[in-house]
Amino acid sequence: MIPTLRNLLLQDIWLKLFSLALAVLIWLTVNFATKNDGGPGPSLSLAHREQRTFHNVPVLLMCAAEEVRGFKVNPKEVEVTVEAEGKVLQKLQKGDLRVVANLTGIGAAEDLHMRVDVSTPAGVTRVRVDPQEVQITCPPNNANP
Repeated sequence: MIPTLRNLLLQDIWLKLFSLALAVLIWLTVNFATKNDGGPGPSLSLAHREQRTFHNVPVLLMCAAEEVRGFKVNPKEVEVTVEAEGKVLQKLQKGDLRVVANLTGIGAAEDLHMRVDVSTPAGVTRVRVDPQEVQITCPPNNANP
């Protein structure tokens, strides 16, 4: 039993030590990269990130396709502040941002406040939305059974 354990540990000892050293080197590299920049994504980007505010971005209402009621939203437009690299931010237009209030499954309501969701293109981060909520007025459903 002892000779078998000795062979298991000492046979090809240089390959085992090399593998251990390589594993420690990889672990140190990954550990340093994640602690230094918060992840591999930001460490690859050397460009300076800037912010830009878009005014009067329209709020889109998302509801079921069979929904025929006339929903009213107040305010109809919001202000969105985003952050991205300078080149990406220069090309970004108001139409690239989507501000959505999800109304699926909502019945009749007089004073319903819904939080809006903002979709941005890749590489663009939403910083702030003003206002964060919109008021929705839902008339009763007049569908005949």
